[in-house]
Formats: sequence, structure tokens, C-alpha cells
Amino acid sequence: MNTIKVLLVDDELLVRSGFRVLLDVEDDITVVAEAGDGAEAVERAIATRPDVVLMDIRMPKLDGIRATREIVGTKGLQDVRVLILTTYDTDAYVFEGLQAGASGFLLKDAGPAELLHGIRVVAAGEALLAPRITRRLIAQFTAQRTAEKVAEQRLAVLTDREREVLALVGQGMSNAEIGAELFLSPATARTHVSRAMVKLGARDRAQLVVIAYRTGLVTS
Repeated sequence: MNTIKVLLVDDELLVRSGFRVLLDVEDDITVVAEAGDGAEAVERAIATRPDVVLMDIRMPKLDGIRATREIVGTKGLQDVRVLILTTYDTDAYVFEGLQAGASGFLLKDAGPAELLHGIRVVAAGEALLAPRITRRLIAQFTAQRTAEKVAEQRLAVLTDREREVLALVGQGMSNAEIGAELFLSPATARTHVSRAMVKLGARDRAQLVVIAYRTGLVTS
């Protein structure tokens, strides 16, 4: 079993301690470092190369959004996944977090099981959004689509099948669910997802979700 290495980032020591207690009892998850602000998070990520960074948003020195952008943009950290966990669920935070390169976004009122699931999903390369956040993203991206008409041109590089797959990724489906929907094997669905990521220059599935909404491929 591969162990998922996690970096905990929160400016409150009590919060980090609570997360560590929860994670340390899991056989497949280990906490490799902690950070109390965004600047320290970047340093710890470079030093420990975690699989997942559990990132708070509002912190001193450097906030979680900017820290996320620095981490995913640092050479050698391209495989690091950031899961933003916060009490603030405003549209601006969600949008900016995804734009910065976050692979997932959960609220701090999520239960322990949901948090553990989120870490494992993001570590596996999937995108993760809290359900009520996903619903609001529809309106967020629909409102911006008029100003981004050129985004539709990006889809011209995709085959019809890859467009279908992208639309389902945008709806939050896993490879297995996409396969079942399109009568494909999970492996074939994964291949189509990978090809779409390469053609569209997407770092991960979260960015595919952004593209699906921005181009109007998913509207509801």
C-alpha cells in the first residue's frame, strides 16, 4: 500500500493538531510536516514533497490561494495536489482556488470520513468539490462565459468522444462512472481523460472541470 504524504497548513495550532490526530491513525496516510502560514507552506512543500497539501485560505504572510499558486508552479512539485479546506465558501475563494491550481475544495464543517475520502481522492489525481460548492460554480462560470467566447475554440482539438468525456468530468464523474455512462471500460475512460488533459493543457481533473464550465460544455 502506498502511503499518502500530507502537509498540514493552518495558522491555528489547535486545528493542525486535530487534523494530525485524525490522520495519524490511518495506515495509508502520514503527516510529513506542518506550516502555520502560506510562506512556510511553500518552504515545507519544497523540503518534503508531499502528495497532498491540506491548505487553509486565510493566513498571515501569504494566504492559501497565493501559496497554492506558488506550490503548483514550483519546479519539482508538479505532482503535488492541494486540497483547500476552509470555513470560507464564497464564490471568489472557490474560483480563485481552482484557478491557482487547487485539486479540491472542502469546507471545515466536513466530517472526518469526508475529509479522509477527500485526501485519498485528490491523491489519486481526481478533482474534489463539496456538493454545495459545485452547484454554485454553475452560476459562477455561466456568468463569465460571455467574456470568454474564445474558450470554445479550445475544444476544437478534441474528438467527439473526448468532448463527451470532458462533459462528464465536468459533472464530477469518476473514470468508472464515465465508463458506465458511455459503455467503456474504466481504463479506456481514463485514456480519454488523459488525452483531453494533454490537448487542453490541463494540469489535473480540477482544471478540466473549469474548462468544461467555461466553454459551456456543462451548464447544469
